[in-house]
Amino acid sequence: MPTRASLADRRRSARRLVADGRGFAAGYGLPVTNNPASLFQLLCLAMFLARPGDPDRAVRTTRLLRERGLGTAKRLAALPPAELAALLRGCRWQRDPDRIAGATIRFADAVAQRYGGDMRRLRSAARRAPGRERALLRELPEVDARVVDLFLRETQAFWPEVAPVVDARALAAARRLGLARSAAELAEVAGTAEPERLSWLVGSLARIDLGQRR
Repeated sequence: MPTRASLADRRRSARRLVADGRGFAAGYGLPVTNNPASLFQLLCLAMFLARPGDPDRAVRTTRLLRERGLGTAKRLAALPPAELAALLRGCRWQRDPDRIAGATIRFADAVAQRYGGDMRRLRSAARRAPGRERALLRELPEVDARVVDLFLRETQAFWPEVAPVVDARALAAARRLGLARSAAELAEVAGTAEPERLSWLVGSLARIDLGQRR
């Protein structure tokens, strides 16, 4: 059995992975900031990524919504379903785009109605308790446990109470690279009190796993 790298060596490898200061979403040109539009777009990305199919399609769809001025809950909720279905077809959602469009608009409307389009209000309603934050997220239409993990993977950069969040894709890459075997161990490898660093590392690993599975 090969000798496992020391913690110091694994930390050096982790620093190289996050040298560009970008995680998953930022690596694809999506802003990762703690403001209403960015948080909503990250939640949309998580919802699209959780659906079966090409992850690149989920990224393209989220970027296009932002470029078309539909990157807020209120604007997306007001879009006619047929228009969103046409946009999805243009992004190569070939399997039931009309149903996905309707579900996405219901999701956006719930975010707009319950939290005024601002996911920071959900955090406040949960009093920054991670379990309650997850529960409130799960109450939104189309949001399941995987969507929650994908969303919190990004937002742990500025919602430190939820950390460590390591989704299955990132953990698979961490294991293959010999960095860590669990979320807690990966947080130790990140080796910093800055929550951004762990978020960047997890996101970078998820991008690596995606690239290797194409």
